[in-house]
Amino acid sequence: MKTTIPATGLERLTAQIDLGAVAHNTRIVADHAPGAAVMAVLKADAYGHGALPVARAVLAGGATEIGVTTVDEAVALREDGVTVPLLSWLSTTGFERAIDAGVRIGVSSPRQLAAVVAAAKNVGRPATVHVKVDTGLSRNGVAAAEWAATRDALLEAERAGTVELQGVFTHLAHGDEPEHPFLDVQRDALAATVADARAHGLTPTQVHAANSAAALTRPDLHFDLVRPGIALYGGVPVPGRDFGLRPAMTFAAPVILIKRIRQGDGVSYGHSWIAPRDTVVGLIPAGYADGVWRPLSGRIEVAIGGRRFPQVGRVCMDQSVIDLGPDGGGVSEGDTAVLFGEAPGADVAADWAEQVGTIDYEILTGVRGRAVRTYTGDL
Repeated sequence: MKTTIPATGLERLTAQIDLGAVAHNTRIVADHAPGAAVMAVLKADAYGHGALPVARAVLAGGATEIGVTTVDEAVALREDGVTVPLLSWLSTTGFERAIDAGVRIGVSSPRQLAAVVAAAKNVGRPATVHVKVDTGLSRNGVAAAEWAATRDALLEAERAGTVELQGVFTHLAHGDEPEHPFLDVQRDALAATVADARAHGLTPTQVHAANSAAALTRPDLHFDLVRPGIALYGGVPVPGRDFGLRPAMTFAAPVILIKRIRQGDGVSYGHSWIAPRDTVVGLIPAGYADGVWRPLSGRIEVAIGGRRFPQVGRVCMDQSVIDLGPDGGGVSEGDTAVLFGEAPGADVAADWAEQVGTIDYEILTGVRGRAVRTYTGDL
């Protein structure tokens, strides 16, 4: 593993994004789904990596479309010069703006479709829609009981010239378990819905269901396009499987203070850690306000110069303490401590997630506060 984070001289808490890694990861997904287009999922500011820079990277890596959650996210990308097809699938307002910007709209109910039709009439041109069907996640998506009404409303809207149905899609309930039998149930339900739509005269050209895990492991779920998210950022789509993905985010901080403490000295709030020996501790300006969760206290290690050192005591809002050992570990003030990412000896986001019983998506999207994003990597 390698990093371009400097070993010394880092001025502040930094989340360095390797756009070359994003492009590399996109190519891996595309190679696993050769018969499908790639819609890169850039919701939540590209999982905290920065939507516009990441958009350029995924397009360089072979993605041809981008998916986001809200109309605001999609329109922001359009206004920043992203011209490829954009899909927004979780909005109840802003449809006029989406139509004006040429953003495709995800529809999850007959009522939402009616709102999109009204917006298209106001704008004076048709809306391009992808209908999301609920095949068992019981979240957003057209319920089975409302499919017939939605289908008939789509037919009416297409005849009236207010809507063009381009896609039908769903979301998998067991996203990180690609062999779970319920995925077969969802696949068959989606296929049956598409068949019914076509039997009644609708002509969707894009059917999609596959997240990162399914894109990498389930060709039967590829349909016309795949929607990778976590894989693009080098996360873990399927626990225990290695697909050659590279972490895109390296989260690092400078060591801003080093001091010697004595055996028996307590460290940080509540003295939850008492020095078992004379030792040297280092301070880094990264705390729970920045994405170093308080429940991680005493459960993680940082990498400094390729060596691992434990974090000790409670993580504070703004800072964390590192035990450098009795000899100080050769660490100096100004050295860089890598919390996670692509660096020798460093954890990855999934390691943190395992410690607190969550997923690496939450760790990556939780990097915030004073963390400054910088960008590197060739596209």
